[in-house]
Amino acid sequence: MSEELYTFENETYRKTYWHTCSHILAQAVKRLYPEVKLAIGPSIDEGFYYDMDSPFPFTPEIMEQIEGEMRKICKEKLKLERFELPRAEALKFMEEKGEPFKVELINDLPEDAAISFYKQGEFTDLCAGPHLDSTGRVKGNAIKLTACNAAYWRGDSSRETLQRIYGIAFPKKDELDEYLKRIEEAKKRDHRKLGKELGLFMLRDEGPGFPFFLPKGMTLKNTLLDYWRQVHKKYGYVEISTPIMLNRQLWERSGHWDHYKNNMYTTVIDEVDFAVKPMNCPGGMLVYASEPHSYKELPLRVGEIGLVHRHELSGALHGLFRVRCFNQDDAHVFMTREQMQDVIQETVRLFDEVYSTFGLSYTIELSTMPEDHIGTVEEWERNQDILKAAITDMGKDFVINEGDGAFYGPKLDFHLSDSLGRTWQCGTIQLDSQLPERFELEYTGEDGAKHRPVMIHRVVLGSIERFIGVITEHFAGAFPLWLSPVQAKVLTVTDRADAYAAEVAKALDEKGFRMETDVRNEKIGKKIREATLEKIPYMLVVGDRDVENQTVSVRTRSGEDLGAMSLEAFAAKLQDEVDTKAIH
Repeated sequence: MSEELYTFENETYRKTYWHTCSHILAQAVKRLYPEVKLAIGPSIDEGFYYDMDSPFPFTPEIMEQIEGEMRKICKEKLKLERFELPRAEALKFMEEKGEPFKVELINDLPEDAAISFYKQGEFTDLCAGPHLDSTGRVKGNAIKLTACNAAYWRGDSSRETLQRIYGIAFPKKDELDEYLKRIEEAKKRDHRKLGKELGLFMLRDEGPGFPFFLPKGMTLKNTLLDYWRQVHKKYGYVEISTPIMLNRQLWERSGHWDHYKNNMYTTVIDEVDFAVKPMNCPGGMLVYASEPHSYKELPLRVGEIGLVHRHELSGALHGLFRVRCFNQDDAHVFMTREQMQDVIQETVRLFDEVYSTFGLSYTIELSTMPEDHIGTVEEWERNQDILKAAITDMGKDFVINEGDGAFYGPKLDFHLSDSLGRTWQCGTIQLDSQLPERFELEYTGEDGAKHRPVMIHRVVLGSIERFIGVITEHFAGAFPLWLSPVQAKVLTVTDRADAYAAEVAKALDEKGFRMETDVRNEKIGKKIREATLEKIPYMLVVGDRDVENQTVSVRTRSGEDLGAMSLEAFAAKLQDEVDTKAIH
């Protein structure tokens, strides 16, 4: 077998490595604290975890002890051996070990399932595998336990509350060090922290999952939405707005009532069931159906920045990344079958333009038919082939994400990479021939007959709130000038410059720039430090000489001193930076 298979570039090997680490973690815990009961311990997208039922909390001191024991187990180079047991013997084996969660797992396996175990030294765990062949394959000095959180057994809030220990491991110590450095940087960039420090948004217990946007946050949000409108106008979209609440009959017709009901907020009005919209699509269908259409109008591009609500479990809420209400930049393009590939490619070009503006690269996943779907297999395969052909023809690579399509159609998901190399799924293009059928949408063809359009659902930013969280962390709160809530701040050296500072701010404000002044009786060094912490792109320091010469002394938030400039020269610099949407 090729040596390349045994590197972290190979996802299968990486997952196997981390899965083995989860068993080393469990073995270390059982050695140190035999009374702890084991639940499950899988690998995850970034590392591994193990859920355990412990009579005491895993404190940082205890986590250090466990890490030390894990390193010993790695040095022992214990062989991992797989074996199977008949159901009765497997149950007896785990009952004798006093592992009730393992007993439950065995009882829930299908009657014909192979019940396999992995043994390493004195430790044996119920597991389907796979694993490395020895604990010695894991580098003990490159293991780090990163957190311990509460977790419900099997995700059920009515069941036992367990403790989940998370960990990460790499084949080399320097790779672990680099990862931990990146995690520390990510903590500094946490949008919840920066959102509070920069006065962008807040979250309150009175409305869990329902964010409040503050004045500076609204400036950022509205600037982002203005940009969205500009780009979509350029690509031929018209904008609509649909009601936030529609009756049950509509949601049944669209299929959302059957497939999405548990995530919807519902109420009764005049003895009729209504639902607050979790997405904008059905309203868009009604808008299209409200008047006749000709093939000459197609493709018809309709966009909506709609406020949607989705019921998320409280434990899943996370800043702006997972909320219960958000604005989604939905758009629907209605087209003929002959136009499908061109429209998909046009949409990808729009995505390219938007993401490059923020300095974000992406990878593409093609998500295929899920078990819970509507429409025939033949339709799904045809639409999947169209998506493949469109993206391949553009010279773009993609990977297949089996069974993760929307219930009405396959989709292309765009995973953005930020400045720390983290990925975020934001954009999506979903190809749909089902909802046009359910809503009996029509257009008059060139032959004078009625035809059924096909459509794409697409978002480029996704949740506006989530995208704000993403770019806050991507830019570490130091937004490009065109997005910055405050673009420049005038700082006075003495009170003799107060009147001139007001003139400067007013003149730039009238040119359309977002300005603030700081005329407090404080030392200029303090004013500069505070403006820097506020991530304001430019600081205009004005003192007696600036008043005399009618100039401004320009500093950047990165500490660069650009020297004295005339107001006209500085305004021209700002305008060029805004027009080009420059990223520093």
